[in-house]
Amino acid sequence: MIGGIFPVLNKEISSTSMFESEPPGVKCAGFDLRAFRWTQVMIFAIEEINKDPAVLPNISLGYRILNSCASPTNTLRAALTLASRPEEVELTSPCPPAISALIAESGSTQSLVVAGTLGPFQVPIVSYFSTCACLSDRAKYPTFFRTIPSDYFQAKALAALVKRFGWQWIGAIQSDNDYGRNGILAFTEEVKKLGVCIAFVGTILRTYTMDKILDVVEMIKQSTVKVILAFVPEGDFYPLMKEVVKQNITGIQWIASEAWITASRPSTPEMYRAFGGALGFVVQKMAIPNLKPFLTDISPYTDPRAGFVRDFWEIMVTDHLQRVNFRNQFADNVFFDANGDPPASYDIINWQLIDGQVPTSVCSNVCPVGTRKAQIKGKPTCCFDCIPCADGTIANSSGAADCTPCPQEYWSNEKKDECVPKIIEFLTYHEPMGIALTVVSLLGASLSLATMVVFIRYRETPVIKASNSELSCFLLFSLFLCFLCPLTFIGRPTVWTCMLRHTAFGVTFAFCISCVLGKTIVVVTAFKASVPGSKVAAKFGPAQQRIIVCSCTLIQILICILWLKLNPPFPDMVFKYSNKKIVLECNTGSEAAFYAVLGYIGILAIICLVLAFLARKLPDNFNEAKFITFSMLIFCAVWITFIPAYVSSPGKFTVAVEIFAILSSAFGLLLCIFAPKCYIILIKPEKNTKKHVLGNNLNKKI
Repeated sequence: MIGGIFPVLNKEISSTSMFESEPPGVKCAGFDLRAFRWTQVMIFAIEEINKDPAVLPNISLGYRILNSCASPTNTLRAALTLASRPEEVELTSPCPPAISALIAESGSTQSLVVAGTLGPFQVPIVSYFSTCACLSDRAKYPTFFRTIPSDYFQAKALAALVKRFGWQWIGAIQSDNDYGRNGILAFTEEVKKLGVCIAFVGTILRTYTMDKILDVVEMIKQSTVKVILAFVPEGDFYPLMKEVVKQNITGIQWIASEAWITASRPSTPEMYRAFGGALGFVVQKMAIPNLKPFLTDISPYTDPRAGFVRDFWEIMVTDHLQRVNFRNQFADNVFFDANGDPPASYDIINWQLIDGQVPTSVCSNVCPVGTRKAQIKGKPTCCFDCIPCADGTIANSSGAADCTPCPQEYWSNEKKDECVPKIIEFLTYHEPMGIALTVVSLLGASLSLATMVVFIRYRETPVIKASNSELSCFLLFSLFLCFLCPLTFIGRPTVWTCMLRHTAFGVTFAFCISCVLGKTIVVVTAFKASVPGSKVAAKFGPAQQRIIVCSCTLIQILICILWLKLNPPFPDMVFKYSNKKIVLECNTGSEAAFYAVLGYIGILAIICLVLAFLARKLPDNFNEAKFITFSMLIFCAVWITFIPAYVSSPGKFTVAVEIFAILSSAFGLLLCIFAPKCYIILIKPEKNTKKHVLGNNLNKKI
């Protein structure tokens, strides 16, 4: 004897009267055509076995089928009824023997009840539709078997389906039983690995009050999800389906578990408007020979005592239809399909949102290039804001979690989707500032050469003789070199120009100030020589003057050689001035050497200033000492101002400040020392006499 428990009538109604073929004290309604078909397939299989003596020799199978009303309580009552064995059974007794095995049940919760109760009594239980992975526990349910895979595999398949269509923000509906809870739990664990977020989980049950059903409906309406997975049996899902249709909730792509994806009710014209195009997986089917004729022969006339046949007959045909018309009209009905339920795989999927297009369901749209995800506090990981990348970082692909920093020599473009080379900045000959400085530099060099030509041409005149023509020519030549120094500061820095610009500047200015120092000493000695009996002039002749100039310049040359030998200047890329620019400049290498060069020039300038100041009371017509004093004051003022300006100026303006200091100090020397003499020589030649140069005051003192 084989027992069978099926939810043929799946709606429980409280009653004290008995109902045909079900446990006493319970009344059920709601005929389930699919469940009735399962009962007929069981009967068909048993009859086929009994017809073939080779399958079970000398054994005949009988069956006893009860309705569970899709209720765990009624399922347990039915199972205990089937499993009970009468104490004494006579051979002629109509009472059947106890069951040898049980076919039960469609719902996982019902199967858990039966397997947990009958398992210890070693009663084999075979389920045809219970998929809960919890039933795979052999320690708890040693005699439970099933002909359908567990939900572990369905959950993985559903998760892969969601990932395949790019759905990242979905809702979930579960039945308030082991099937729904375990199914959604397994599905959630799988989709989390794929970066999919569950927006909400609604719980329903066919016995829930309408208020609870409406709460789930409101949850669906308030959410932004466009894809919802319903992991529920058809009977539990139907109350929610009716309310969804009633409130005209459309535009949702439903994903179905195997419990309702092939059910007939979602495909009715009424339900199709909201649930058409639902996706899900079904177990692979195969044809059953001779099943179709067996199903089409179901009739209350064949066996009036057969359970549920009268209910089936009333559903399929009306009272006035004849049996022959029943055969003709319903031979193609899905109930009579010998291949089982039709599979959920079609060439064209009827998408709920946009026909022919895969719907999208995301909490936040994919961040475009140039932006990154920023998690919203308290929201799932699929909900985020898109924040533009910070300067210097990019996101060159959509949906980036973080922005990538650009290499040091690159910067982000305006869209923050590409690293572009930084602007390379240095003082060039082509820009206005470079052109102006070059012109001024060449002008100063030209004036120095022109002045030298004038001094050579008029070297025998009293003004030239009085100012020491040899030292004047040395000084003019050094000024010529000083005016050319800025040209090494303009242009792209290289190894050679960096070494040349600082050393050339240091040596030429040391040479220049040495010449000024020599002239200052000559002026002082000339003044001392005007006093009777003084022998100072004889001790500081041309040879001594050359020694002073050469020795003072040689010291600077030695400093520069040590600088170049130990830690020379080199071209360097500086990033600190601007994020978008690379400033090319000459790194001084050794700052100590750089300041030693400047300091040495400063010492020479201060000595010149002091000596010239001491000789400031020379006769009015002989203005050499005053002119040197003025030139040294300008020189010192320029270079004292240069130091803070040099330190604070950014980028190429640092170079411009240094060039400005060189040109200003050189022009100060050129104009203060040589302009008055050139004025007398060229404009006022009548004053270019010995008498005028010596002056009356000097004659009176003598």
